Amino acid sequence: MVSEYTNQPWKGLYLGYALCSTLIRVPLWILRSIFPFMRPYPSWSLGHAVAVQLIKYFTYISSVTGGISALPDYHAILPAVDAEGVWIEATPHLVTAELKIWAFVSKIEPERIPGYWYGRKGTNPKPAALVRPGDRVFYFFHGGGYIQMSAHPKAMTSNIVRALVELDDSALHALALEYRLSSTSPLPDRNPFPAALLDALAGYNYLVNVMGYSPSNIILTGDSAGGNLALALVRYLVENKDSSDAPLPAPPGHLLLLSPWADLSTSHDWPGSSAVSNTADFLSDNNNGRSLYSKHAFLGPYGLGFASYHRYISPASLHPSGAQAHFTGFPRTFLTMGTAERLYDSGQTLRKKMAADMGEGNGEGQLTYFEGKDAVHDFLVLTWHPCRPATLGAIQQWLA
Repeated sequence: MVSEYTNQPWKGLYLGYALCSTLIRVPLWILRSIFPFMRPYPSWSLGHAVAVQLIKYFTYISSVTGGISALPDYHAILPAVDAEGVWIEATPHLVTAELKIWAFVSKIEPERIPGYWYGRKGTNPKPAALVRPGDRVFYFFHGGGYIQMSAHPKAMTSNIVRALVELDDSALHALALEYRLSSTSPLPDRNPFPAALLDALAGYNYLVNVMGYSPSNIILTGDSAGGNLALALVRYLVENKDSSDAPLPAPPGHLLLLSPWADLSTSHDWPGSSAVSNTADFLSDNNNGRSLYSKHAFLGPYGLGFASYHRYISPASLHPSGAQAHFTGFPRTFLTMGTAERLYDSGQTLRKKMAADMGEGNGEGQLTYFEGKDAVHDFLVLTWHPCRPATLGAIQQWLA
C-alpha cells in the first residue's frame, strides 16, 4: 500500500507524526507485554516482543511512504566503507526460451546493473582478480518484496551477508546484487517480472565468466523475495542447461533459502493457516498493504492470477497447475523458516515439494531444513534474534 505519502511535503509530515506517536506507542507495548502470557509467544522476552512491534510499525510506515530512508538502487554505485561496488554488464545472449517471451511481454530489456562485494573482516571486500580453484563465493539476493531494500551495506539485509562470510574459510567473499526493483501506481510502473531475473542471470555470468568461479563453488543465497529470485534463477539454469541457443553456465552447487517468498498467490490463505493466524509477524496480510502492492508491482502486465500457477513466481503454489514446479536437478539446498512467520505454511509446501524430488536430511537427500521456533519472518536480518546463532551454526555445518 504505497500512498500519497510518498511525495513531499506529505511524506515528511507523516514521518514526523509517526515518530512522535512512537513515544506513546512504546510504553503501551511494554504494558501490553509486561507478563509472558500477554506476549504473542511466551518464549519471547519483553524486549523481543517490543522490538517486533517496533519493526512491524515501521514496516507499515515504510509501506505507505515508499521507504523511510533513501537507499541506493541500480542507477548508481554508492561508496561504502565495508563493501566495494562493481558494474555488471547485461547478458542478452543468455536470454532464451520462455524468459525471452516474458521479457518481450513486459517490455523489459537486459541492463547493466551494480553489485557490491563483501569480504570477511580483515580482508578486501573484493576478491583477487584470479580466483583460486577451491574458492567458494556467496551470491546474494536481498529481500524487500521486490519493491524495497538494497544490496548496499546501508540496507538491513546486509546483516545477513556480513554473517555469511564469517562462516566458512573457503567462502570469504559475497557478491550482493543490486537488481532492479518494481513499482506501480501511484509511482511509475517499472521493472515488473522478469527484470530481476534478467539481472540475476547477468550477475551469475559475471561470477562464472568474468571472475572465474566454478558454478559448483557458488552458494546462491536469498532471503524473502530474494529467495524467490534465487529459486527462479536456479530453475532457469536447470531447465535450459542443454539449450543450443544460449551458452548458459551450469547451475550453482549450493542453494541457501532464508524465509523464501515461494507463493505469491493466495493458495495458502485459509482459516487457521500461518498467512492468516501468524499476526504477530511484521509482514502485512497477504491481501493488504505492502504485500499486495508488491505483487501488483512485480507481476505488472501479467496480473495477480499469473502467480497462482507460474512455476518461476510461485513454486510452492497449491493451485493444481502449481504441481509443475518440480525440483529435479536442483543443487544441494538449505531451507530455513520461522514458525511465527506468515510464510511458514508456504515454506512447508516448498519443503515437501523439494524433498519429493531431491530427498531430505541425514545425508540421504539434497535438502536440509532448519526451523526457528517462534521466529518471525527473515529473522536472520535481526542481529539480536535468539534463533540467529543456532541457525547460522546449522548453515556453517551444512557448508562444511
